[in-house]
Amino acid sequence: ASPGYCWPFQGSRTEVLIRLPAQIRPTAVTVQHTSKRTSPLGTVSSAPRDFTVSVSLCRALGAGTWPRGKAGLDEEGKDETLLGTFTYTVQKELTQTFPLQDGIPSAFRFLKLVIRSNWGKPGYTCIFRMRVHGKMVGTHATGGQTHV
Repeated sequence: ASPGYCWPFQGSRTEVLIRLPAQIRPTAVTVQHTSKRTSPLGTVSSAPRDFTVSVSLCRALGAGTWPRGKAGLDEEGKDETLLGTFTYTVQKELTQTFPLQDGIPSAFRFLKLVIRSNWGKPGYTCIFRMRVHGKMVGTHATGGQTHV
């Protein structure tokens, strides 16, 4: 079976802002990479290793748009909330779920993923799948857990 396509990021350190399809009160994120056996290059060195997930409280409250180049921070850069710091371990399951910080009272439309390192590939980092788990908030919310 083919592992599919990776979501490539240049370098071993990068960040990306992820727009969710709805306001979500996030509870966990799942990251998936491929195995050595199914990898086209026979290695998993491009898998993310250390990463963080955060949100901007300013954006959660609907306060305008984010300034260019600030990647989700308010004007002062102080309203970002870290939801967790994690390590994806290539020796474990291919699909790994990481619970986020408890007690976040707000729902968010954007999450910031910061990859701080990978497993040794200097040119790029790949993620084959990323899921955000949580509860949808709003008039059309179903009340159950949502995976986006």
